[in-house]
Amino acid sequence: MEDLQEFKTYKIGQAAKELGVKTYVLRFWEGEFDEIEPIRTQSGQRLYTEEHLEKIREIKQLLYDEGLTIDGAKKKLQSRDNAPLLQDIYNELLEIKKLLA
Repeated sequence: MEDLQEFKTYKIGQAAKELGVKTYVLRFWEGEFDEIEPIRTQSGQRLYTEEHLEKIREIKQLLYDEGLTIDGAKKKLQSRDNAPLLQDIYNELLEIKKLLA
């Protein structure tokens, strides 16, 4: 059943209703946040996946609940995206330190 959720798509009106925002907000955020890039049909219609909706929920939370500006939300999203890489680098440096000690 989870595999089916990966392929479920939402038209912009359905996505907006699911997220509790207006369609123009989704279109605006799409232009502001690189993380939101809906699938386009041949006719140009936007289709959002569950993955898109999760990212949009995160953006909405940063903007509405945490009160961040768009630039602040972008920075926070970028730092979250970089966190696993930074953790890997940190762990490797600890291993090197152990080898040198």
